[in-house]
Amino acid sequence: MAKISKITAQQRRGRYNLYLDGKYAFPVAESVLVKFRLMKGQELTKEQVTAITTADQQAQAYAQILDYLSYQMRSESEVIKKLHTLETPDEFVEPIMAKLRARRLVDDHQYALSYVQTMMTTSLKGPAVIRQHLRQKKVGENDIAAALQNFTAADQLANASKLAKKLYKRYRNQPTFRQEQKVRQGLMTKGYSGDIFDQIKDQVAPEEDPDQQADLLADQAVKVWHRYRRYTGADRERRFKQAMFRKGFDLDAVQRWLAENEEGLS
Repeated sequence: MAKISKITAQQRRGRYNLYLDGKYAFPVAESVLVKFRLMKGQELTKEQVTAITTADQQAQAYAQILDYLSYQMRSESEVIKKLHTLETPDEFVEPIMAKLRARRLVDDHQYALSYVQTMMTTSLKGPAVIRQHLRQKKVGENDIAAALQNFTAADQLANASKLAKKLYKRYRNQPTFRQEQKVRQGLMTKGYSGDIFDQIKDQVAPEEDPDQQADLLADQAVKVWHRYRRYTGADRERRFKQAMFRKGFDLDAVQRWLAENEEGLS
């Protein structure tokens, strides 16, 4: 048996030093002090000392996780990963998680709801990308589905329209057909369904500038035509048209350019 001879507060809030038989023994958290009703003059067995130090280790890990959670909401998988990063003994993980769940400090359902709301208001990511991110955080499919119900069709159209307008500006120096391809693909990459572009195209597509498109075609046509100068006749024209089509130019417009510039081409 060992007797508690003194208990002193550390400078660190909520931490205390325990002295046994006149000598410093170990530190404890305030929650452990209360749990075991520790006080001066109390006698402790070896088993009690072991239980107290074990409880303090768990309390320290719990305090570290509270600090981790103070910055933002976390999924269960993130918290468990953090506990392992802190080298928390495996036997402490589930008791800590149970305590966090009981206090609603970790709740994947609420986490998913918050995450979806944040992505809706601070980013232009679509449902598929949001779903994938939540899956990476190991949130359950039911929680994900429930949260994504708040990302309504109207919200998706609004955010997709904002994204499409940004993409159109990015690709404004591309042929009209290529612009549409790039914007459609960009929306899908960001997590929107394949048909959403068709729903918003008329509202987001800028008015075509015929002069700008003609200048763009002419500039690219000259470069591509000279690229195939080692070919002649119909073979050169075929390769030229194929290349211009791959760049997104309308073949009728390409043919007109050829006809209008036939005499000056070499």
